[in-house]
Amino acid sequence: MSRVLVAALVALIVSIAIGPRFIEFLRRNEFGQHVREDLLAHHSSKQGVPTMGGLLILFAATVGFLPVSHFRLQSLTVLFATVACGGIGFLDDFIKLTHQRSLGLRGRWKMLLLAAVTVVVAIAARHLHLSTDVYIPIANVSVPLSWGWYPFLFLIIAGASNGTNLADGLDGLAAGTGIIALFTFMAMMVVAYVRSNTNPAARNLTKLDLAIIAAALIGALVGFLWYNAFPAEVIMGDTGSMALGGALATFAIMTKTEVLLLLIGGIYVIEALSVIIQVVSFRYLGRRVFLMAPIHHHFVMKAWSETKIMVRFWIVAAILCAAGFALFYRYYFHQA
Repeated sequence: MSRVLVAALVALIVSIAIGPRFIEFLRRNEFGQHVREDLLAHHSSKQGVPTMGGLLILFAATVGFLPVSHFRLQSLTVLFATVACGGIGFLDDFIKLTHQRSLGLRGRWKMLLLAAVTVVVAIAARHLHLSTDVYIPIANVSVPLSWGWYPFLFLIIAGASNGTNLADGLDGLAAGTGIIALFTFMAMMVVAYVRSNTNPAARNLTKLDLAIIAAALIGALVGFLWYNAFPAEVIMGDTGSMALGGALATFAIMTKTEVLLLLIGGIYVIEALSVIIQVVSFRYLGRRVFLMAPIHHHFVMKAWSETKIMVRFWIVAAILCAAGFALFYRYYFHQA
């Protein structure tokens, strides 16, 4: 269990320690955020703020995880998906910066690269003989998907990556909600590890390793949040937001808690749904439901302060994650 604390502390210290030099490097090379024109009136202060802070998160989390890892395939798959999705986000950020625009990698290329990540995750899942059934708590039934489970993996990874990306629009929003979500997965795995055997020497190290990678990511995100809190000195960019989505999606896949991701990543589901509702409503009804989508921009347009929006979204995320943890504790131990 001490490995969990060590991973979190090392990642936290690395993130905070190298943060200032990393931010200065980004500033010196003019790697600054480009704000959408329709948001410039409300977010003009963010124009030019150093972006690609996700690189700091990925580096700190990797440094925190690898020295204390048991190198189980499940946790290594989570690390791979996190870094790979972060790499896709990096390409997106890099194109934005080199072309001096707010739009980066084309959607079709993002989907193709996310599909490639899914293939690797699916191969790992196949090697681990993970069930292709999807368990639905409360109803207490398992839905067999057979080969349909593998396209389902793509929906999880692509959906989570894009959902977290949509949430990265206010200082501290994505990082704070990400910490809460990852803490939930960490708590789930710690409890599963402790309850896997009454003899500490015979406990399931896979559960512990998943808790370790979650702790490393939490430490890295807390260190990043030190510089990302309002007013932000650095923004995680697509590099960080897509890495966070990849991590959460793969945690759900490796722990067979796919349905719980709807609650644990509930804030990102809400953000994505607000965009879908806005697009459908405008296309078919000719009117907008929100002042602007995703939904956090709706509250910005209503003149809520960034801090108020951020804290209230954190509260909602905590409530949803608590519900997810409660369902895990009640329904999932028979298959954990």
